Amino acid sequence: MTATRLAIFLSVVCSVTAAIHCYLWARLVRDIGWPAGVERWLTVLLVGLAVLLPLGLVLTRVLPRDLLTPLMWAIYTWMGLMFFLFVLLIPADIVRGISWLIDWFGGTPPDPERRLFLARLFGGVVGLGGLGMAGWALYSASRPVAIKPVEVALRGLPPAFAGFRIVQLSDIHVGPTIGRDFIESLVARTNALQPDLVAITGDLVDGSVTELGALVEPLRGLRAPHGVYFVTGNHEYFSGADPWITLLRGLGITVLRNERVTIERQGQHIDLAGIDDPTGPSFAAGHGPDLARALAGRNPTRPVILLAHQPKGAVEAAAMGVSLQLSGHTHGGQIFPFNLLVGLQQPYVAGLHRLDDTAIYVSTGTGYWGPPMRLGVPAEITDITLTVA
Repeated sequence: MTATRLAIFLSVVCSVTAAIHCYLWARLVRDIGWPAGVERWLTVLLVGLAVLLPLGLVLTRVLPRDLLTPLMWAIYTWMGLMFFLFVLLIPADIVRGISWLIDWFGGTPPDPERRLFLARLFGGVVGLGGLGMAGWALYSASRPVAIKPVEVALRGLPPAFAGFRIVQLSDIHVGPTIGRDFIESLVARTNALQPDLVAITGDLVDGSVTELGALVEPLRGLRAPHGVYFVTGNHEYFSGADPWITLLRGLGITVLRNERVTIERQGQHIDLAGIDDPTGPSFAAGHGPDLARALAGRNPTRPVILLAHQPKGAVEAAAMGVSLQLSGHTHGGQIFPFNLLVGLQQPYVAGLHRLDDTAIYVSTGTGYWGPPMRLGVPAEITDITLTVA
């Protein structure tokens, strides 16, 4: 990421962070009527946390990993708790607003004691609710990643490919809080499934090759008779896509950049294509999705499976005869109710969908981004089995 882009990004992060922390301070500190000493320390704590959030993004570039990891665990955990408190305060404020309107239209004079009681009541409910949600989300994200079996029927699938199994890994986000041990576990569990093919659909890393290259090295151990394939996600472009592509190819992983390969089984064939993430042109020259190039010259009688990090390319994929698109990017929303917002930006948030004759599968992600939390949206190692429609 260039210095200009980083400055713009940090400006937006700082503005949003400051606004949310001011809101939390007003509702959970000022309105509660804490004793003066407690209010002062809570104010200092919130100011410090507000500063740490954007500062952590800068520190990821300068601190050694042994210092960075515990710090980012703390920062990202607060980020998740902050989100839950913010989300719970909104309906609490709606209820308070309705109560105020009823009093105003009814001509009831303001009652400071009642207002303080409601502030403390809602503050207590929000605080306990936020802590409970954050605790459960931390626990959910710490559990072993679930293996999710998915059966996809494809029209025109050659009989030899009935039962062909693809393990999809997506959105692992190796970085400050996800490291080599997580990758080693994924490799062991993926190999134990004995897939025919492994597809990694982007957002493998959150950092440079220099910082994280050694952490992903265990991917060299992935085994599948028809190969291991990768396509870029937006976070590869944030982290320096070209060095990562070079490293992954050195680990024996085939990186598909707007290109296609043929998969043969018992003398019959299907095609596997992969495209760059749409973020590419903004970060690296010569990058960007080009589905027409990836499919050029293919045999139209063969089913084609497309690896594309973002689901929103499915409309074009369906128009160009893709049989199955495998995507990620959304994390399924990762933390409820954020999944409701993801649907505003992507046509599909999670799971198996159909668009005309095209199947689209969107992984909820194998790791997580930011807060080490998942609420209502478990991570997955997707075990996809192809069948004849």
